[in-house]
Amino acid sequence: MVSLKGSVFPFSQLSTVNELTLSMLPTSFCDSPSLSRSFLIRSPKVWGSKSKGFFLNALRHTRTYGKKATRPCPCGYLGHFNGKCRCTPDQVARYRGKISGPLLDRIDIQIEVPAVPREVLLTQADGEASSNIQARVEAARQRSLQRQSKPNAQLTVPEIDTLCAPDAQGAALLQQAITRFSLSARAYHRVLKVARSIADLAGSENILTAHIAEAVQYRRMDRNN
Repeated sequence: MVSLKGSVFPFSQLSTVNELTLSMLPTSFCDSPSLSRSFLIRSPKVWGSKSKGFFLNALRHTRTYGKKATRPCPCGYLGHFNGKCRCTPDQVARYRGKISGPLLDRIDIQIEVPAVPREVLLTQADGEASSNIQARVEAARQRSLQRQSKPNAQLTVPEIDTLCAPDAQGAALLQQAITRFSLSARAYHRVLKVARSIADLAGSENILTAHIAEAVQYRRMDRNN
């Protein structure tokens, strides 16, 4: 048996493997690092869940940490303030259609980051200090750990139903979002978990309509496909 920790799958920018255990493999196979790596690359995995494939006995605690970026169109200048983009709507639609729905469902926050105009770059930043943001995030994390002994991202479906239930107006807004944006069951649960984190950041134990609205806004890619 061979245990590998901290391995990163080269075909994924989203996942890291905290612990990987090889079992039921010939001794000669485990003694060959290059052969082991090539075998792992061909093996399937499921993000954010336990997985079993070929002779691998569990990809344990495979979670989606990090970020993934893509251009808004083939040339990358769609929406640029200088009007550089010359892509047609069909080209943009085909380009964005290459991103599969199941992949988008596994990304909690999907937002557009436009190019910063020159005038804004030349002005002095007046945003909130990073230290203040860090303190607020740490307080929100401690609030979630005290409530459920785990981060909001690791909540199961039954726990989401119990701990992430919105108020009446928030539930009505969420129902409209499901219909309008064709949210899947996975996207629906991720919206609730993000709303739970937004409420924790605001210091609220209850998930309000504003928290649901903000969480829905963070799934903008669903509206563009």
